[in-house]
Amino acid sequence: MTDPRRTLIAVLLDRSGSMETIKSDTEGGFNAFIDQQRAQSGDARVTLAQFDTHFEIAYADRPIAEVPPLDLQPRGMTALYDAVGRLITDVGADLAARPEHERPGSVVVVVLTDGHENSSKEWTHDAVSAAIRRQESEYSWDFVFLGANMDAVAIGAKLGFSADRSITYAASSAGVSGVFASTADYVSRKMAAAPGSTVAGFSDKDRRAAKGQPA
Repeated sequence: MTDPRRTLIAVLLDRSGSMETIKSDTEGGFNAFIDQQRAQSGDARVTLAQFDTHFEIAYADRPIAEVPPLDLQPRGMTALYDAVGRLITDVGADLAARPEHERPGSVVVVVLTDGHENSSKEWTHDAVSAAIRRQESEYSWDFVFLGANMDAVAIGAKLGFSADRSITYAASSAGVSGVFASTADYVSRKMAAAPGSTVAGFSDKDRRAAKGQPA
């Protein structure tokens, strides 16, 4: 049996060159997101991966109390499909290698990007969608998609993300702050729920906040 008190939060952050304009806002939003999860009960662990043309895991399965402030260094292009595929594969392999009682009862994958796919070489749109559906149906993973400069609900749906857990945010200080706050609220509710249970996704209020609009 998996550990019902343990949650793995796997975050995939876009660090392509276009993120330079919201670098500081993204760092602050991520740090505030982590601070809110630290205040929750239970055993939360964090995996952080960043991507541009290349994919890199900054740290894996780190206790949330030991997560350092984010240092985002924008560069390169947007290999979104490769990054999502690699994250699912790497996290899945890591969990499969552990005894069952050391595996988290809940896995939440958060993907944040400010641009469309433009440079993947290994993974296709269909392969990513199939991988997401498999992890959701077989292992009850949750996938959250945060997208700027796009219709994140439509793009997320095509990639296999649920519409109620996909959200468009404005590439501005207010938008980044709002989307991280809404995501923090969702993950907090997920951590408090029983493993495998359904938790409501983003509300209309969340979507307005992510666009920098008044509640």
